[in-house]
Amino acid sequence: MNGEDPPERPEYILNIINGLERYNPEAVGTLEAYLTEQCEQNFCDSNANRTLLKLYQLNPDRLKDEVVTNVLVKAITQFPSAQFALGLHLINPSAAAQGELGEAIAKLRTLNSQLEGAQYARFWNAVDGDDLVADLIADISGFEDTIRERIAVLVSQAFREVNLAQLESWLGLSTDATVKFVTEVAGWKVGESGTVSIPSNPDNEAMKTEIREDVNVEMFSRVIRRTWEEVV
Repeated sequence: MNGEDPPERPEYILNIINGLERYNPEAVGTLEAYLTEQCEQNFCDSNANRTLLKLYQLNPDRLKDEVVTNVLVKAITQFPSAQFALGLHLINPSAAAQGELGEAIAKLRTLNSQLEGAQYARFWNAVDGDDLVADLIADISGFEDTIRERIAVLVSQAFREVNLAQLESWLGLSTDATVKFVTEVAGWKVGESGTVSIPSNPDNEAMKTEIREDVNVEMFSRVIRRTWEEVV
């Protein structure tokens, strides 16, 4: 996953990001349309989205609440990363603390914190049971699938085996849906005992650590000599 400089980025967006157009208020409409494309086609260009937020910062009269929240929701899909915090810092503090936008940002901040803190069950409870959250993620195609894929990556980096019931809560799925995700999407195996086996990779392999201490006679002699001098 490359949310900073995605391969889907067109040349005209690259020109805006890297040129003087990044300060042109007229670029707002182009970047907003590009964000809509990201939401519909399930990819993320955090660099372009931060450029849009910066233009909003410079031109507050052009700010659109729904666009701001869509940028932040797309940033959440990049967890664990600093993308959400970077986007949040580009939003005018007064706008971020007032009215419906303030309430939405507070909710998204909580969701991001839950994911960053591996509180996956609490995250899914909020997604499933909060009407505001449902509204905030409505425009983001594949949001839930993307989050589950990110969780699976993190689980694969930490475990070789995990209980199926535990995965159900982490993925926010029923037992049958979890089994389908594990086998068809993640490519893992589910044993008869309900244990999910995760293939070894450089992150979840037990690595043998060798500790070597190179001590020579000269080092001992210095210690003995110093001790003798202190006694004398």
